[in-house]
Amino acid sequence: MSKFYSLFSSSKGNASFVGSPAGGVLVDAGVSCRKLTRSLKAHGISEEAVQAIFITHSHSDHIAGLRVFLGKYNVPVYATAETIAEIRRTVSLPEDAVLYEIEVQKPVYAAEIAAVAFPTMHDAPGSCGYRFIMPDGQTCAVCTDLGCVTPEVEKGVQGADLVLLEANYDPGMLRTGPYPDYLQKRIRGSYGHLANGDSAAFAEKLIHNGTTRLVLGHLSEQNNTMPLAEQTVQEHLDEEGMRRGQDFLLSVASPEGLYEAVIF
Repeated sequence: MSKFYSLFSSSKGNASFVGSPAGGVLVDAGVSCRKLTRSLKAHGISEEAVQAIFITHSHSDHIAGLRVFLGKYNVPVYATAETIAEIRRTVSLPEDAVLYEIEVQKPVYAAEIAAVAFPTMHDAPGSCGYRFIMPDGQTCAVCTDLGCVTPEVEKGVQGADLVLLEANYDPGMLRTGPYPDYLQKRIRGSYGHLANGDSAAFAEKLIHNGTTRLVLGHLSEQNNTMPLAEQTVQEHLDEEGMRRGQDFLLSVASPEGLYEAVIF
């Protein structure tokens, strides 16, 4: 039985766990080691169950807890060459840290899980998402920090049973919110983040291609709300005749993730 655990999900910190309490992989470590281990334990997962860490990109909300976690638990880290170079440049890693460079579209294996990276449009060198193929054949994908949905992203997540999909901001809230113009432009840009409406349109494609479980994540705490993201996606899918609870299941991750794991 494969499970997806959203541990933290927002512009302030991100981390997920894919597998089971017996073992699996961590995706990003964007909060303190203390918060991360506390959340894992709350889900019944020991630190020893983390058999690898996959990093999507080098922004602090995805790697903030990496140095301390590796200092306590020497597990291998996987990321693109560009991301690893940025991590080595900006983070004082333990001397015995093991980092493996991965190539997009080429699978690597950890905890009996096959992981395939796909490139994402984001303003961080080597930014990527991941598709995980479990020992039982089920698949899930982590797909956040998207300025736009490219053909490579579509190919990377197509047919995945579960997708963690970014729904970062509401355009109206961003426009009238506290962010200065240059930051608003960055978020709206093709290397920024995905708006609720774009997330809804992509969710429709995912369901058409076999995805049955959607988790909306990486919501901006200044420019979005959980009810608004959920409503935008739900209304679009309703208009397309897709029935929640029958054609798909929909969850929205809070900054502290989801209370329960999602089975896929």
